[in-house]
Amino acid sequence: MDEVGAIVVGAGVVGLAVARELALAGHEVMILERERQFGTVTSSRNSGVIHAGLYYPEGSLKAQLCVEGRHLLYAFCEKRGVPHRRCGKLIIATRDDELPALDAVMAHGAAAGVDDLERIGPAEARAIEPELTCAGAVHSPSTGIVDQHELMLALLGEAEAHGAMLVGEAPVDSIARDGPRWTVQVGETRVAAPILVNSAGLGAQALARTIEALDPDLVPPLFLAKGCYFSYTGRAPFTHLIYPVPGPASLGTHFTLDLGGQARFGPDIHWVDAIDYTVDPGLKPEFVAAARRIWPEVEEDRLQPAYAGIRPKLYGPGMETADFVLQGEADHGLPGLVNLFGIESPGLTSSLAIAARVASLLGARS
Repeated sequence: MDEVGAIVVGAGVVGLAVARELALAGHEVMILERERQFGTVTSSRNSGVIHAGLYYPEGSLKAQLCVEGRHLLYAFCEKRGVPHRRCGKLIIATRDDELPALDAVMAHGAAAGVDDLERIGPAEARAIEPELTCAGAVHSPSTGIVDQHELMLALLGEAEAHGAMLVGEAPVDSIARDGPRWTVQVGETRVAAPILVNSAGLGAQALARTIEALDPDLVPPLFLAKGCYFSYTGRAPFTHLIYPVPGPASLGTHFTLDLGGQARFGPDIHWVDAIDYTVDPGLKPEFVAAARRIWPEVEEDRLQPAYAGIRPKLYGPGMETADFVLQGEADHGLPGLVNLFGIESPGLTSSLAIAARVASLLGARS
């Protein structure tokens, strides 16, 4: 049986950030990933946005960790040369009856410590984006975009430089408590460590249920929210990200750019029962309508299906929104174990702050 200092299950952006944090603290870390390569599931199927922290309830982990994580992420990208751009964002009200929602965004942002937001009118919005038509907007200059793959590569590289090891195609079969250690069964191989972090994303609940010592009542339900994206061929008129006012379960179908200038619209939201990343071309009329609320002159023929992602939500349709869950010994009574549940947006932005919080729960800060 192999023995290491810590095992992290899941090599998405959060798992890699946690592995890096633990490696920097001097632990020999093994990262177990069921897929062949790192970051091929949720972490690579999102908008790649660095969020400012505008939307989340005051005092929530999402609010705290998004703001903390944004600062950490920009600093990390600048230091490590990870491609990113602080392009800014406009959240727009297309009708007068949506203006109160902008006030709510301003209030949430201020409560979370986002101090650079600006509430602007239609003329000021057009001065920033001349082809934008709206009833009012919130300008968030701290919002940006990042190359998710290069970010994860940099996190993994720094973790490996401090002794971490990534093992791909390593689905976990079972987890048991053996004295002060956790023993993880992967096929015919057993690995033991005093520290175990469940950062399995969409598989976090299923993984937690294999932990023999964990009370199953502490495993929250999982709801799958599929979000599709359509890309836009040709030049788009905007240099900022453009978002509608947020809905109850998502931030709405928005306009984003990648670092190469490719424009896309998404994600929408569909509650699903199984993981399926196909994008139905029949969704095009809905995307055209959503795109035209942001950009009335959008050309329908230039929109085409791009990709889809699945958000691991802890709430379903009609339910109250749920916060991140960082479940440590104080919650379950098991030393050395942290379960991460419901790490959806703003998980990428929050990744380094989540990693620091996990290390703190384990008494393993660098």
